[in-house]
Amino acid sequence: MKRSKRHAENASKVDREKLYPISEALEILVSAKGAKFDESLDVAINLGVDPRHADQMVRGAMLLPQGLGKDVRVVVFAKGEKEKEAADAGADYCGSDDLIKKIADGWLDFDTVIAAPDVMGQVSKLGKILGPRGLMPNPKLGTVTFDVARAVKEAKAGKIEYKVEKAGIVHASLGKLSFGKEKLLDNIKAFIDEIIKAKPEGAKGTYLKGLSVSSTMGPGIKIELASISA
Repeated sequence: MKRSKRHAENASKVDREKLYPISEALEILVSAKGAKFDESLDVAINLGVDPRHADQMVRGAMLLPQGLGKDVRVVVFAKGEKEKEAADAGADYCGSDDLIKKIADGWLDFDTVIAAPDVMGQVSKLGKILGPRGLMPNPKLGTVTFDVARAVKEAKAGKIEYKVEKAGIVHASLGKLSFGKEKLLDNIKAFIDEIIKAKPEGAKGTYLKGLSVSSTMGPGIKIELASISA
């Protein structure tokens, strides 16, 4: 695949075999010749787990201290008073049967889905659509709740969900390059702390095996793990 001159120039600033202190890596990404849009900072963490075993699954949700820097489009499945609470809290789309039909017909212009428990029976019909996209409401992640107003506010404020993949890697976007180094570092440290707290009982040996950061259009940079706690 042919790379642009900008991509080649940015990639030339990075030694792919070197482990960089997190502060230096963020400086490289923030100062790189950027795209014509505000790129996201993406993180990949290699964990010493085998998610094929239930006792080694790593999954959860958290609020980023500096937010995501994006407008999160929130869908809420609810009826009556709960639908009104969700709308007042800032949900972009609220409803039940009509909204379920709209999504079943192919509409997917949203980022997060929240549901009140009393409508999950109907929402479960969308499992084959929402599930593969990681959008199915889940009580363990706080997206199936009667406190829909709080869930909406958290989603808008920058709450993210994470789940380890088959290869033992967790991916997450943790903000925009326009945040600057300090705010991005704040989000990264909070995310690493969250992953450590989520360490499953079945994990054996080294848990945090590797970490890399990249921007949407920029090079991947391997990180020296000790530099994050420092």
